[in-house]
Amino acid sequence: MKEYTFREVIAQAMSEEMRKDESIFLIGEEVAEYNGAYKASKGMLDEFGAKRVIDTPIAELGFSGIAIGAAMNGNRPIVEYMTFNFALVGIDQIINNAAKIRQMSGGQWSCPIVFRGPTGSAGQLGATHSQALESWFANTPGLKVVVPSNPYDAKGLLKTAIQDNDPVIFMESEQMYGDKMEIPEEEYYIPIGKADIKRAGTDVTLVSFGKIMKMALQAAEDLEKEGISVEVIDLRTVRPLDYDTVLESVKKTNRLVILEEAWPLGSIATEITYMVQQKAFDYLDAPIKRITTPDAPAPYSAPLFADWFPKLEKVKEEIKNALYIKS
Repeated sequence: MKEYTFREVIAQAMSEEMRKDESIFLIGEEVAEYNGAYKASKGMLDEFGAKRVIDTPIAELGFSGIAIGAAMNGNRPIVEYMTFNFALVGIDQIINNAAKIRQMSGGQWSCPIVFRGPTGSAGQLGATHSQALESWFANTPGLKVVVPSNPYDAKGLLKTAIQDNDPVIFMESEQMYGDKMEIPEEEYYIPIGKADIKRAGTDVTLVSFGKIMKMALQAAEDLEKEGISVEVIDLRTVRPLDYDTVLESVKKTNRLVILEEAWPLGSIATEITYMVQQKAFDYLDAPIKRITTPDAPAPYSAPLFADWFPKLEKVKEEIKNALYIKS
């Protein structure tokens, strides 16, 4: 085991797969000469050259389309967006081409491609750079959507995504690139579509994913000191979604709280809430609690943003509410 940062394991995962398969290449803004906007492709240009680590103009629609065409012709592109907010410029290519070409061609073409980059907020970046768009992409049949919360999961899931024969949306966070974790020296893969129980518990189930998992785990740790046992589930993948792990946990704890950095309408939390009440209603001893951002764009003002973003105390309060404990 050796300690690496999130950005380092992203580069490792891409490089390890590129060494094995010459059809894999990386394309995006500043991925080559600048070593990536967040240094997540550091050293890759030197190793693989300009034909496989390709800088592009600021034209997401264009380079997304180029990569999809390359994928349809036998390559395995990795497309980096400086942020998934910018992917909206190329979303027509992702939704109308990458996600649908296998079905629309009757299986004649596949589209093995990874679209990766940061999602969600990262401080004072304004409303148009602070959007959590996981549920947008997860709503689209034909796409897989992966949102890791730590370096270990990120490396194993990215390697699996690169080998997948369908398009994968791989969503990171600017605020996680410096996170450190011990990573095995030997090669490993993590399957897409399998949630992970990060902390076992008996009183209430807390489900989350992505960088806000840190808040979920902190809440569980704090509440343990008060005698409350919280089972924390990291979804890791929001399409396909591992309903079974969530359902089995709810059947054990009889209570569910969902924490998500997203707007409430049409969120991943909404989907989980529906599925749990549909398949485990008789096990619930309390209404399901959902914690999201307010139904409003992210404010730029630091005090307003702090009020807009989900808070640790709110998570603990909702867990206690699910247990009918007065805060």
